[in-house]
Amino acid sequence: MSVRAVTVEGKKALYQGDVLVADHPSGFTVEDVTVGRYAHGFGVTADGRSFAFRTNRATLTVEIYRRDLDAAVPAPEDVEAVALAPVTDIDLDDERSVVALVRDLIPQASPVPAAQPRETTTVRALLGRLSTVIDGR
Repeated sequence: MSVRAVTVEGKKALYQGDVLVADHPSGFTVEDVTVGRYAHGFGVTADGRSFAFRTNRATLTVEIYRRDLDAAVPAPEDVEAVALAPVTDIDLDDERSVVALVRDLIPQASPVPAAQPRETTTVRALLGRLSTVIDGR
């Protein structure tokens, strides 16, 4: 599909088919979006970090990942910031509404504290010792 530039009310945007690819004023790119009750997708922020969003119940969650991400599928420890918003006031079947909400949430994302190492529980220690015996170490 070809990419076309569209100007609406003085704002430029790039579309690939009917899909919004880039919104120049905000500088972020939505690479994939699925609309509907379980709307989700992913893209890249204006500063080059990748992000993903998903709808769970009546809340849209945007997760922004660290800049030096090498993995194709980010792990929970790769999340740098998170933003949440209710979706009760938007049309989840309208791609433009979903993309606009994501665009508005990206600057509002709150940093996530670094993941703390897990405490070793008695059960985990026992299972670790059993696996050592089974593996013959």
